[in-house]
Amino acid sequence: MSRSVIRADLAEAIYQNIGLSRNESADIVSTILEEITSNLIEGETVKISSFGSFSVRSKNMRIGRNPKTGQEVPITPRRVLSFRPSHILRDKVNAE
Repeated sequence: MSRSVIRADLAEAIYQNIGLSRNESADIVSTILEEITSNLIEGETVKISSFGSFSVRSKNMRIGRNPKTGQEVPITPRRVLSFRPSHILRDKVNAE
């Protein structure tokens, strides 16, 4: 069973590798995530070198279908978040 990496794991990695206090490490993680979030909310693309790009795109209203009943249902317009990994990250993941 795989385990998810959580915010505390990222803060702990900063604490272990850089030597800042645990509180400072947690603050750094929070600041980075808040910056990424605020830029995505504004509709900007966030590119992290050697990791990938986060972007928000708009989806128009469309008609979907309930698979149980076959009834057509309108799907409201919305914004969706997408992530595109860099070729460096993709190569590292595929090398494992």
